[in-house]
Amino acid sequence: MRHVDIHGHRVAYVSAGEGPTVLLIHGMASSSETWQAVLPALAERACVVAPDLPGHGGTAPAAGDYSLGALASGVRDLLVALGHERATVVGHSLGGGVAMQFAYQFPERCERLVLVSSGGLGRDVSSLLRVLTLPGAEYVLALACTRQLREAGTSVGRRLGSMGIRPAPALKEIWRSYESLDDSASRAAFLQTLRSVVDLGGQRVSAGDRLYLASEIPTLLVWGERDAIIPVKHARAAHDAIPASRLEIFEGVGHFPHCEAPERFLQTLVDFLDSTESASISEDSMRERIQGACQPKALPVRLPR
Repeated sequence: MRHVDIHGHRVAYVSAGEGPTVLLIHGMASSSETWQAVLPALAERACVVAPDLPGHGGTAPAAGDYSLGALASGVRDLLVALGHERATVVGHSLGGGVAMQFAYQFPERCERLVLVSSGGLGRDVSSLLRVLTLPGAEYVLALACTRQLREAGTSVGRRLGSMGIRPAPALKEIWRSYESLDDSASRAAFLQTLRSVVDLGGQRVSAGDRLYLASEIPTLLVWGERDAIIPVKHARAAHDAIPASRLEIFEGVGHFPHCEAPERFLQTLVDFLDSTESASISEDSMRERIQGACQPKALPVRLPR
């Protein structure tokens, strides 16, 4: 784990390897640790950068803006600070939404786009996340994340471990997220981030009307068939909407393909990197696509009687 001060705020990140840059963006209530099963092998062929988003892991909370735009700008600033001009951007869950926003805001910096069980592709999301957007969730979380409960859960885990029972990778990742909410600052950052993208009705932010802009960026979608947080139908719809995109659905896998099936995930990602050319999008190209999609409509003219 390394740290750098950007705009006076401490940003934590993991960096390893040499070669083309691959940026790994974690999901809600997670951190760069989520990539630990695939990062070392990936670093054998690329320069991997895995940041902790604001208020997550070792990165200080933000000043208050946890929107996708602010998070994407923060990721851009980190790359600039570390001297990386461009990257293949890989995002899981919330990180997928940040990755798409990054590609939208800074297309000249995005070589490829990899969306892993990504948010921002449809309204559906788990009911638990929707409920946590309600007023008063701060108090519920504070009660659910007391030190006694966390220690009890850890004790149960140790007992099961002594019996030779190991938690499934998905459960381990969920428990890690739960443990990360051990203080009020982390819980506040989690709720502000959550409420910026989810409300009681589901996901608030959708990239659906801008997916056509990704046609010039090699795009890979990776999803678990049994994802109970964001349904796999979002992956299929995005695949249909993004020309020439690739879709990999992992059977028997849930919301964490990189944790539940790390070897297959790594092979899929490496094959994608090796078989695609990095995008090179100019401002003129982006302008042409946006203008080409615009269809001005004449307003009705009302003549005086």
